[in-house]
Amino acid sequence: MVQTDAYMAIADANRRFLLEELRRAPSTVNALAALLPISRPAVSQHLKILLDAGLLKVRSEGTKRIYSVDKSGFLRLNIWLDQFWDEGN
Repeated sequence: MVQTDAYMAIADANRRFLLEELRRAPSTVNALAALLPISRPAVSQHLKILLDAGLLKVRSEGTKRIYSVDKSGFLRLNIWLDQFWDEGN
C-alpha cells in the first residue's frame, strides 16, 4: 500500500467536508454520498485517499463499511504544525 501524504489528502474541499462529517459521527459511503453533489463512487475514491493517508479507519458491520476519523493520523499533522507556534518564534 502506498502511503498518501496527509496534507495532499486534506487539500481537497470534498475530503475536508467528509472529515468534518466523520468527526461528528462514523458513517457509511451511501450516507456520506447523500450529502455531496458527487457520485457515490467519487465519495468512495475520496474515502480511500483519506484511508491511505492514515486519517480514517474503517470497520465492517455485515455488508456495510463504517468509516470514522483516525485520531492518530491527525496527531502527526498536529505535531508538524505545532512547530510554527513555538514560543521562540
